[in-house]
Amino acid sequence: DWWIVGGGEAGHVVPDPSDPNIIYAGEYGGYISRYDRRTRQAQNISIYPFNPSGHGAEDLKYRFQWTAPIALSPHDAKTIYHGANVLFRSTDAGKTWAPLSPDLTRNEKSKQKWSGGPITGDNTGVEVYCTLFAIAESPKEKGVIWVGSDDGLVHLSRDGGKSWNNVTPRGLPEWATILCIEPSPFEAGTAYVVAENHRQDDMKPYLFRTTNHGKTWQTLSGTLPQDVYLHVVRTDPAARGMLYVGHERGVAFSSDDGATWEQLKLNLPTVAVTDLKVKGNDLVVGTMGRSVWILDEITPLRQMTPQILAKKAHFFPPVAAIRYRHEGRLETPFRVEEGKNPPEGAILHYYLKEKPAKKITLEVVDARGTVVQTLSSEEEHQETPPQDEGAYSEDTFKKPVLPTQPGLHRFEWDLRERGATVIKGAKVDTGNPRIGPLVPPGTYTLKLTVGDQVLEEKVEVKLDPRVKVAPEVLAEQYRAIAQVRESISKLAASVNQLRALKAQVKAREELLKDRAAAKPLLDAEKELVKKLDALEAEMHNPRAKVPYDILAQRGGAKLYSQLVWLYEQLLEHDGPVTQGWKETYAEQSGHLRTVQEKWQNLLGKEVAAVNALARKLDLPGLIVP
Repeated sequence: DWWIVGGGEAGHVVPDPSDPNIIYAGEYGGYISRYDRRTRQAQNISIYPFNPSGHGAEDLKYRFQWTAPIALSPHDAKTIYHGANVLFRSTDAGKTWAPLSPDLTRNEKSKQKWSGGPITGDNTGVEVYCTLFAIAESPKEKGVIWVGSDDGLVHLSRDGGKSWNNVTPRGLPEWATILCIEPSPFEAGTAYVVAENHRQDDMKPYLFRTTNHGKTWQTLSGTLPQDVYLHVVRTDPAARGMLYVGHERGVAFSSDDGATWEQLKLNLPTVAVTDLKVKGNDLVVGTMGRSVWILDEITPLRQMTPQILAKKAHFFPPVAAIRYRHEGRLETPFRVEEGKNPPEGAILHYYLKEKPAKKITLEVVDARGTVVQTLSSEEEHQETPPQDEGAYSEDTFKKPVLPTQPGLHRFEWDLRERGATVIKGAKVDTGNPRIGPLVPPGTYTLKLTVGDQVLEEKVEVKLDPRVKVAPEVLAEQYRAIAQVRESISKLAASVNQLRALKAQVKAREELLKDRAAAKPLLDAEKELVKKLDALEAEMHNPRAKVPYDILAQRGGAKLYSQLVWLYEQLLEHDGPVTQGWKETYAEQSGHLRTVQEKWQNLLGKEVAAVNALARKLDLPGLIVP
C-alpha cells in the first residue's frame, strides 16, 4: 500500500522514529516538507524557499543538490539535519533552522556555472555541484556528526557542529561522490564510508572504515568485484562485524567487518541497490527501478560460522513468532500482485551439508508433550480435484514440504496444528477441514529429524499485540475448535469405514454372482448396502460432485458440511464463542451421536448377520478397517 508523503520525485524520505505519522521528505532546490498522516497534509519547512529554476549555482545563496540529504538525530527525533553546501540543523521539527558549519565542500567556482546551451538552458537543480551528499550522527555518542560531499570530502564534528575537521580518506579519488556514511552502533569513533566515481569512468568499489574518528582509514573493498561500484553500506545493529553493501548489481554481506564478502542473491534480480535498512530481523532493500524488497529474518546470516558449515545438519534457533492473521482480500483474475506480505507464522532455518538419504521430518510439540503438527520432506498424496471445483474444495490445501537440497533453507510453519480427518472426495460448500487452528500462545519444541540426528529448538509464539482478548477466552475458543475438529474426524472415520465395507461387498458380488448357494448372502448384502447408502446420505452429501451441488440438490448441507461450517467460524478470529455457536454445535453433536449409534447398530446386527452367512459358505467376513 502506497501513498504520497510530501517531498517530490527526487528527494530523501525520512520517517520520525518517535511518531510514524510524521515524515520528512525532500526535493530539488532545497525543498523539504513535514507530512502528517493524520491530516494528510505536507507543510513546506524549507530553510530558504527560493525558486532556483533557471539559475546556475553561482546565483544561489545556498547550494542544495537534487537529492539533498536529510537526517534525524538518533538522540532526538525533533532534531533534523539538512545539507546544502553547509550543514543546517533544526531542533523544533523544521520551524526554524540554523547553519551548523562553514562550507564543507571544495567550493570550486568553475564547477558552479549556468548549465546547458547553446540553444536551451537546463538548470533544474541536478546540475548543482559542490554540495553535501551524506549526513549521519553517531547513534553511540550525541554530537558526533559526519558529512560527505559530492566533490570528494569527508568532515567530522565531535562537538555538535562547533568545530569541524577534514577527515577525507587517503586513496579516495579527488572528485568522487560520498554516497553514504554509516556510523557504527557499537563505537562512536567507528564509521564506514562509501564513495563512487563512475561518472569519471571509474567503476571501482570504494569502501573505507575508520575506528579512530577519521584519523586513519582502512579499505574494505579488496574482495568485492573490482568492476562494480557501490551505493550504500549498512551495519547490523544486532551483530557486531556484520555489514551489508548495496552495489550496481545487487547486495553483498560480510560477517567479518569487511575482510571478506559474499553475494546475497536468492531471488533478487540483478539490479542497482541504492539503499539498505536493517529493521529488526529483516533486511529492507531499495533498488533503482525494480521495487523494494525485504529479506525476512536474517538471523541465520548473523549466526552462520565455519563450524556450522562443517556440520551435516544444523537447526538455527528461531526468533519469536507473532500469532497474527493477514487481512483477507478479494482476488480477481485482473489483480496485479504488486508485492507479497511476509510469511505468516514462524520462520525456521536449517542447513544441510548434503542431501539426506531418507526423508526429514519436523515435529511440533506443545508444553504438555503432545505432537500438534508433523511436517515432512515427502509431499502428502491427495486426489486431484476436477477443474471446476475452484477454491471451495478442501483438496486445494496442501501441507508445505521440507526442502532437502544441500544448503541453507528457509521454512515457514504457519503456527497451525493438524486439521481434521476428512471424508475422501466429499464436498463441503464452505470451509476447509484440512486446515488446522492456530496454536495457542506459548513455547513449542521443534524436533527436526535428519537421518539419525534429532535437532531440537524452541520457538515462542506470541499473541498479536493488537488482539485484546483474555487468555481464558482464547482457551475456551481453542477447546471449542478442538471439539468440533474431533467431531469432524470421528464422522469422517465412520464414513471411510462404511465405504470400505461397501467396496468389499461390491468385490464379493462380482466373485459370487454365478454361485447359487451364495444367493442368500448376496441378497443380505444388497439390503446392507441400501442401509449403508441411506446412512451415508445422512452423514454428508455423497451425490455432490462439486461443492455447488450441495446448494443445488434437495436436502441441502448435511452433517459433514454443518460441522465444517461450525469449524470454519472459529478459525479466523480471536474472541469468545457465541451462544449461537454453542447451541448449534450442541444440536449437530446430537445428530452426530444419532448417526454414530445407527452405524454401530449396523455393525452389531446387519454386518454381523452378513458375516454369519459368509461363514456358512466358508468365506471370510466383511472387515471393518
